[in-house]
Amino acid sequence: MTVSLRKARTVIRKTFEKGAEMGLKPLSVVVLDAGGHVIAFERQDGAAPGRFAIAHGKAYGAVMLGMAGTAQMARAEQQAYFMAAVNGVYGGQVVPVPGGVLLKSAKGAVIGAVGVTGDTSDNDAEAAMTGIEAANLIGEV
Repeated sequence: MTVSLRKARTVIRKTFEKGAEMGLKPLSVVVLDAGGHVIAFERQDGAAPGRFAIAHGKAYGAVMLGMAGTAQMARAEQQAYFMAAVNGVYGGQVVPVPGGVLLKSAKGAVIGAVGVTGDTSDNDAEAAMTGIEAANLIGEV
């Protein structure tokens, strides 16, 4: 199973809608495939231009490690040296916090990831899950 462009756009649109409903700051959302390549990215008006790198880093870490942002943050807190080494391996591209959501198949295989940034990490993750569910995908925060 792969994530289509149509589904990626649905994730982004519905994540933005949830952010507006929650009163969040302007969001940026990226959807990656299982290889860590960008399928789609958008940032809302008013979002800082540097948010692409943060959204990408959240999603990239999730897909490359097969570990959602919440689990990455816990790992970073318990074994900071491990996450520092991971960031060295991936050229500093990993942002190990909530808002990096794994996309999985019904059988549990990683098929991609979504990265959301702009508000608190927990709010980013909540908005992401709404977008993921609206696209009939399975997410793991």
